[in-house]
Amino acid sequence: MGLLRITGKNTLNGTVEISGRKNAALKLIAGSILSDKDVTLHRVPDIGDVRVMLQILESMGATVQKNGTSVTINTSSITDPTIPTELARKLRASLVIVGPLLGRFGRAVFPHPGGCVIGKRSIEPHLDAFRQLGAEIQFDGAIYQIDASNLVGRQVYLKERSVTGTENLIMAACRATGHTTILNAAQELHITNLCDLLRCMGYSISDDGSSTIVIEGNPTISTVPCETPIIADEIEIGTFAVASLVTGGTVTLKGVGSHTDLLPILSKLDDFNAQYTYNQEDQSLTLLPSPNLVAADVQTNPWPGFPPDLQSPFTVLATQATGTSLIHDWMYEGRLYFVDLLQKMGANIVICDPHRALVTGPNTLTHSSSISPDLRAGAALVLAALVAEGESVIEHIELIDRGYVQLDERLRSLGAQIIREG
Repeated sequence: MGLLRITGKNTLNGTVEISGRKNAALKLIAGSILSDKDVTLHRVPDIGDVRVMLQILESMGATVQKNGTSVTINTSSITDPTIPTELARKLRASLVIVGPLLGRFGRAVFPHPGGCVIGKRSIEPHLDAFRQLGAEIQFDGAIYQIDASNLVGRQVYLKERSVTGTENLIMAACRATGHTTILNAAQELHITNLCDLLRCMGYSISDDGSSTIVIEGNPTISTVPCETPIIADEIEIGTFAVASLVTGGTVTLKGVGSHTDLLPILSKLDDFNAQYTYNQEDQSLTLLPSPNLVAADVQTNPWPGFPPDLQSPFTVLATQATGTSLIHDWMYEGRLYFVDLLQKMGANIVICDPHRALVTGPNTLTHSSSISPDLRAGAALVLAALVAEGESVIEHIELIDRGYVQLDERLRSLGAQIIREG
């Protein structure tokens, strides 16, 4: 198990290139199953979760070739739609492989997926959607077996606006008989990123980006080689933005995407009175010294709301703002459990209930030793250590590595004093 030693109170300055979005890369990798030709993805982040997802496909028979941040996948040799149990339990996103397996093979076998423990995360929205297309599901307490040999397109209402549920259903419906209309679909930008890849393959999908998505089923597997870039990771953008703001530096983030794509984050930075500039020409965001941060309420919501995965980093930002901020994460009751680690460092935080906390600042944080409880909380602890007095130690950093490309090295390039051990 590795750890980070971070000495705080160093001002960050410089430039960071933003990676491709984790939650897009994982789904596009899964989508390659719906083609028997090469699928090339550009701007693939070299992170733990992506490596596991590629390993899953390779273990099932796919070939994977890497060239820098580009990855070419060919799944034509996959013949058994069984997701390896050991690997699937390392990664919750392995669940999104099920949809394309059903579309290609008409069946799938898989265990309950793993991932970070951040609260109850039922896979029922996925199963219910598959049932509405005609799938039959058996579960023996450990392994799910789905028979989808007669998928028929129809109007499907998602009882929960699940992002991966929407993506899973889209990929299964690509091979269903007739057309499928998804109601109450999630609208996140990486869903459109996935649909762009599927359209490149020849599948007919319309109205993605809205709450109603239409898929015309195609009985023939794609035989079109495709390539597509992965969109910018908004969680990296928000995390590096907070790192710059809490240390009082000037950091430019390159390749962040369009101004519209950034609005949920920029709007919240405005609420905190953070200072920044956005350059449309090269799609860069520069965070400026912001000595007068003010408290702001942070409520997570599906797109175009504030991203749930940025709740933890912005909780740290709230500790450096004047006034009391309400942090409300209604989606995951486990996401606020890490705040006791911030309290140990001197943060003035009151937990109201499993979904809400009050943060009163600004606080002087002091060094601490802690164990990263999950991916996003681990990144938040890194941010807190950057602004804290003295040397902090954060263990189990492999959890952080699951979602951030060389976070410690990139922060070090900006002037942070970070040492990785193990």
